[in-house]
Amino acid sequence: MHVLTILDHPNPDSFSAAVARRFMDGASAAGHTVELADLHAEGFDPRWSMDDITAEGGPSPLADIAKEQARIARADAICFVFPLFWWGMPAMTKGWVDRVFTWGWAYDQLEDPEKSLLRPRSGLLLVPAGARSDEMAERGYLEALETAWIKGTFGFSPRRLELLCGATGSARRRQALLEKSFEAGYALASPGA
Repeated sequence: MHVLTILDHPNPDSFSAAVARRFMDGASAAGHTVELADLHAEGFDPRWSMDDITAEGGPSPLADIAKEQARIARADAICFVFPLFWWGMPAMTKGWVDRVFTWGWAYDQLEDPEKSLLRPRSGLLLVPAGARSDEMAERGYLEALETAWIKGTFGFSPRRLELLCGATGSARRRQALLEKSFEAGYALASPGA
């Protein structure tokens, strides 16, 4: 499989960047090809604009969006890596989703609101979070994030959210989370599995 990793963190030395690298190491060790879209390093503009509205549904998307859509077209699996940010995804990731998964290219919802126009891809969200996993579950945050992201935003199959809780913890804890990221890449499910 060809695996696309979308990284959203401005610091190349961040824990999120380390998670992305370990995930890709695992996918490579499993025999997959990997590609990284480092949104900050590449200068992706997440702002939805009148140019986006004008181009949507037309014969050709804006050049920066065409580049991202070509990456998706090559990918059999997509992994998003971003830190949990105020109980949501950072603006860069949200803007990437808003601008790239356009009407008429990714979905149309006219015939079947659950059906994507894209071929099946497996999807994974690896999300470093400072909170403890028991706290996330007890307060309903995990269920809320799964509803918003897994059921509501990303139409991958299979799709999975992996919160990397305790990412601001001890060196031992962070190392365990990096190994979990490697295993996630190594055991990545094929589309439709």
